Amino acid sequence: MKDVGHCPLQCEKINSVLSRIGDRWSILVMIALKGRQVMRFNELKRHLGITQRMLSLTLRELERDGLVNRTAYATVPPTVEYELTDLGQSFAETIGVMGEWAVEHLAEIDRARAEYDRRNAA
Repeated sequence: MKDVGHCPLQCEKINSVLSRIGDRWSILVMIALKGRQVMRFNELKRHLGITQRMLSLTLRELERDGLVNRTAYATVPPTVEYELTDLGQSFAETIGVMGEWAVEHLAEIDRARAEYDRRNAA
């Protein structure tokens, strides 16, 4: 990993990028778009079970960060499609590894949670 030293401005910028990793909906949108050419807004909405407002906000932030491209077509009703940029594709690959780890360890995590809950039930 590259040493960034101690620079408050750089740390602040890194924090804003890494906050995208901690954002549940951003991760799920990126995973949904990973490996696909494009997805329409309503297709993403149905696929994720997300509200229209939250999806709009999430896609706007992903577009602002340069991770997603938005293409609107002048149809009735309007058609809007989303796809990952090259930057978004590289980020989605990293997220995919984390998602695979989560899937592989779900049973262990469930057992640990049950044990914790049992110990702390009192």
